[in-house]
Amino acid sequence: MRLPAQAHTGRPWLIHEIAPDFRLEDVWALPAHGGRHDFPRLVEAFDTLPFPEQAPPPVRALWAARWTLGRLLGWDDPSSAVGARVPSLRERLPAGVEAPVDDGALPGTPFTTVYVRPGEYAAELANETVHAVLHLGWVDDGGAGHRGQLAVLVKPHGRRGALYLAAIKPLRLAVVYPALLRLLDLRWRELEDQPSR
Repeated sequence: MRLPAQAHTGRPWLIHEIAPDFRLEDVWALPAHGGRHDFPRLVEAFDTLPFPEQAPPPVRALWAARWTLGRLLGWDDPSSAVGARVPSLRERLPAGVEAPVDDGALPGTPFTTVYVRPGEYAAELANETVHAVLHLGWVDDGGAGHRGQLAVLVKPHGRRGALYLAAIKPLRLAVVYPALLRLLDLRWRELEDQPSR
């Protein structure tokens, strides 16, 4: 379910401190519910999500078209990645918050982890169109447990980046996010059914 911006901006996340120049693009409630200490399972679910490989054919086709277009137009050249065109948000982390050694975050995508802390996770990517952040949070649901929440923050690169984000928004909202959430629900249940490690 899509959430209002306040569901993200109204919480004291570290991401607000290190990415104040990014715009909040989307906020979603995730199909992940559990106890106070279950957030690491949500991070694992994202890090092992079979996306887009097991997404419906329209999503896989969109994904393939995006990477083909990016290759043809040079959008995903290594010179435009995090650490090349733009510095990593890891460089903005306050003292005492260390970036993980593992660069996980959605295998098969160029996302790299910025930080993981109790109840909060951030990963980033950059290309010729945008510098983007995927943010996961674990929030008290007001009842007996907690739930996952996803936010996407963006910093478009110029007019071309802003136009690109506007062009893909309808597809992202109607096709990509619903498929991602369905796969996350399945992955969450699989991990829930596994014996404790």
